[in-house]
Amino acid sequence: MGRTALLILFLTLIHIRLPSQAPDSGRIILGYPVYSQYLHNGLMINPAYAGTRGSLNATLSYRMQWMGIADAPRLQTFSLHTPLKNDKVGLGLEARFMQYGISRSSNVYAVYAYHIRFAKSRLSFGLKAGADISNTDYTGLLGVSRPDPVFPEEVVSYVFPNAGAGVYYSSDHLFAGLSVPAFLFYRSSGGSSTQAYHSFSEYDIIFSAGGLITFSPDFKFKPSMLLDLSMHDAEMINQLDINGNIIISDLLWVGASWRTTEQVFVAHLQVNLGQQLMIGFSYDYPAGRLTNYSKGSTEFILRYEFGSKVSASNPRYF
Repeated sequence: MGRTALLILFLTLIHIRLPSQAPDSGRIILGYPVYSQYLHNGLMINPAYAGTRGSLNATLSYRMQWMGIADAPRLQTFSLHTPLKNDKVGLGLEARFMQYGISRSSNVYAVYAYHIRFAKSRLSFGLKAGADISNTDYTGLLGVSRPDPVFPEEVVSYVFPNAGAGVYYSSDHLFAGLSVPAFLFYRSSGGSSTQAYHSFSEYDIIFSAGGLITFSPDFKFKPSMLLDLSMHDAEMINQLDINGNIIISDLLWVGASWRTTEQVFVAHLQVNLGQQLMIGFSYDYPAGRLTNYSKGSTEFILRYEFGSKVSASNPRYF
């Protein structure tokens, strides 16, 4: 795809407007988190990304959601992935830890990816398996006495074993990925008991794609998008982000995103301190219904690549 086609695609997507998601109360919703630094940590949205950066890669991020709202979510993420010596297999680990009010949740997954190399590109297939863990302590609610008829159990905990899969394509100028975060779903069967089930019609599907437009060796533009579809929801769209990053001398990334489903404007800043260390910051400014209640959301990211083979003449953009 040429430079003109990429620009047309990017500008067209900016004008898409979609309705917000309606909650689905028919099942236990695992709550796939919304965060902005997936732009620099592809493993958190697609297991096929494992090992694609060519070195042992460790990434940490911390997100403060909806600042100014009491008990709003706080999200920490960690990922680790590396290719094996033959470069056909990538292994990884991803983990999320979230606290929101009286509830805490964590997700821990092991990741496997298989890579097929072509002359100037790569196609990867990935699997992940692990568990989603949730704990809610109702004793933390103000004004709740014991015993309480509404909350008969003081602490409710769930452990949801699960698995997901993805496919990822990348070259020097393009990337595209498709993933299913969870194959299993859960229903409450009374108290803290749950029932697992599988249904193709209830999958969440995450699609991401983008490209690199080089204007000069010191000035590049990276447009991209992310679409999160819920097959079980009538309105279908969980999240749609339209992103653009300006890359200056391969050291400084300055970008912005428009999250149409939440009406949120996101500003990004990333600094590459050498070829191995990257630090980044993003700020989500609410432009919709949360404007009068929240001061926005902030997210910090730190990435280090051990023994990186990336050279200044061939940096990685995806």
